[in-house]
Amino acid sequence: MIATNNLRPRLKSLLIQAPVGAGYRHFRFIALVFSFMAFGNLTGCSGAHSSAENAPPEAPVVKVVRQNLSDNLEIASEFGPFQEVDVYAKVSGYVRELNVDWGTRVRQGQILAVLEVPELQQQIALDEASVRRSESDVERARDEISRSQSAYEVAHLTYTRLANVQKSQPDLVAQEEIDVAKGKDLEANASLSAAKNELAAAEQALAVSKAALARDQAIYDYTRITAPFDGVVTRIDAYKGALLPAGTSSNKGDQALCHLSQNTLLRLVIPVPERAVPDVRIGQPVDVSVSSLKKKFTGKIIRYSGQIDMETRTMHTEVQVENPNYELVPGMYASVEIPIRTVSNVLSLPVQAVRVNGEGKGIVLLVGPDGRIDRRDVSTGLEGASNVEILSGLQEGDLVVFGEQNQFRPGETVKPQAIQPVKEE
Repeated sequence: MIATNNLRPRLKSLLIQAPVGAGYRHFRFIALVFSFMAFGNLTGCSGAHSSAENAPPEAPVVKVVRQNLSDNLEIASEFGPFQEVDVYAKVSGYVRELNVDWGTRVRQGQILAVLEVPELQQQIALDEASVRRSESDVERARDEISRSQSAYEVAHLTYTRLANVQKSQPDLVAQEEIDVAKGKDLEANASLSAAKNELAAAEQALAVSKAALARDQAIYDYTRITAPFDGVVTRIDAYKGALLPAGTSSNKGDQALCHLSQNTLLRLVIPVPERAVPDVRIGQPVDVSVSSLKKKFTGKIIRYSGQIDMETRTMHTEVQVENPNYELVPGMYASVEIPIRTVSNVLSLPVQAVRVNGEGKGIVLLVGPDGRIDRRDVSTGLEGASNVEILSGLQEGDLVVFGEQNQFRPGETVKPQAIQPVKEE
């Protein structure tokens, strides 16, 4: 079809070339043709606009599909070492050797520092001398027992022989000799008993000396300060040459050698809300997301208090995360995802496609095969992070409007535009 703007220059050309006498009739003819053509052009344009206005609007839709849904409880917390202590000296002394510094990784039993305590070394020397003297006393007492035993045996044998002779031949041995032999026998027996008592006393003295030596030796062993567990030295409080007091009192002002944290195993303390308490189990694996590392780790619930706090209505729960490579650092923030409930192979829709109007109830806009919108009431079940379970009201494969429902009206015809819904694992 010829546009009106293209007819204007042709009309002007015809008017200029027309004869004077016939100009008026020629002009009327051209004007009539132009009018018809302009009318046809306007009619065609109006029809095009009318056709565009009558086209159905596009509507984003999603399909009702079957998938697994889970309701996860996400709680933020921060990592803490599994255990941490200030390492104190058991005895007072000067730091002679220091084998660690900030950030040193140590193993259980490793020597952190060695103290110098001269007076304790002298005490050990005295204890060793006392032990040697007691051992000598024991040996002397044993020798005395051997001598006394021999003397007793001779005296007792002499008395026994004289007594037997007197019985067989009364007039052969004088009574005085028998009495003297009996006295010597009793005296030798008493000397033997005394020697045995002296041996017992010497052995007791030896035991006391050895106990004193063992005590002082145990105290001296504390001059070697060792790591109580595997960990990281996160702070040094004393350096070589410093005097460390004995950390045996309750005085919090006592100076420690260092601060040790067990970072190979970390813990997260999370307050679990009351509604999720029945679903928390010891040994349950959980996902731990660390935003600063942009990684996920696997943790495990190791303990909980078993009692709900009356003020916060939460339960103290601890999650344990292994950290063998020291990738995680205490103080980092983490997010713990605890699976509360899981359902498998159920009908579901994105939460943006369902308008909730009550507990377990919702409204959707169903798009039929002819593109007509139908308002449909549905029953909902488990609601996950991005999808909701549909218990009734829809079938698998149905198309439902995604997004704001106020943009469309029931009974309206639309052109469905499919959108891929988000699937939960």
